[in-house]
Amino acid sequence: MKYFPIFLTADRINALIIGGGDVAARKIELLLKANCKITVMSEDCNMAVERLINTASLTYLAHQYQADTLEQYNLVIAATDNETVNQQVAERAHQLDILVNVVDQPALCSWITPSIIDRDPMLIALSSSGSAPILLRMLREQIEKTLPDGYGKLAEFSYKFRDHVKARIKGVRNRRAFWEDILRGRIGQRVLDGDIEQAETQLIQQLKREISLPEGEIIFIHTLLGNPDNLTLAAHREMQFADAVFYDEQVNPAFIEYIRRDADKYPQQINADVLINAQHALELAEEGQKIIYLLAGHQTIPHNSALSLSQVTVKELVCGT
Repeated sequence: MKYFPIFLTADRINALIIGGGDVAARKIELLLKANCKITVMSEDCNMAVERLINTASLTYLAHQYQADTLEQYNLVIAATDNETVNQQVAERAHQLDILVNVVDQPALCSWITPSIIDRDPMLIALSSSGSAPILLRMLREQIEKTLPDGYGKLAEFSYKFRDHVKARIKGVRNRRAFWEDILRGRIGQRVLDGDIEQAETQLIQQLKREISLPEGEIIFIHTLLGNPDNLTLAAHREMQFADAVFYDEQVNPAFIEYIRRDADKYPQQINADVLINAQHALELAEEGQKIIYLLAGHQTIPHNSALSLSQVTVKELVCGT
């Protein structure tokens, strides 16, 4: 990755915007969506920046850029039309290890602004690392179409009952499955419709019911030609709920990116076409874990007596062609 994605705690940001034109105004408007402390430094400001300063009661330093003022800030944006000033700001910020963004000059930046989809408190940040802005816009359009405005309500609803669910339902995978059923089902739809009180009542009723312990299973996924784009919806969903994944060097490592990030990973030294480590996978599954075993190509899984005699569910899924 050329850029490391990160979310900063907004109320700990002490930002300095250098510039007073339209570009500076857009950056100020973006920062104002979060609870940041903002200072504007510019000898002159246009009407848009002046309005933002007055409306939001921002600190305004009515003078040209002064290098000795940077030390008190932890994030700086250079939004001037003077390349020399922008260069000076970047150099000084780098000397002080201050996060700096120079608008439209990524080579001078230590951070860049992603494309943001805001469903507060849900946030989606997208970036093409500056390589394909049109493709990035196309991707954003696709996500926007599939993401209801009420997703923020779902996030708040989940947060309110998170501790209750954790206390009632044991096992990370059980809780993930419970929340997916809730958020995809009638209760989630009630939240999206604004009927929060009824949704809360139904969730409490769900929690009062007996919750079964997680049952382990092993899912063998044949990756065929090794193209992750050919993953079926069923395979993708299983991978998102995995507790552990087994794979060898013949498997395209790009598939690992589709596995739940917190899942345990077990790279195998012996390729699966020689030996499948069924015993280790079975031991974990008998503890109640969901195990994904990735297989290159489409090979016949040899008979294993321990698997056959176990009560653990075993599935096979094949990627699309």
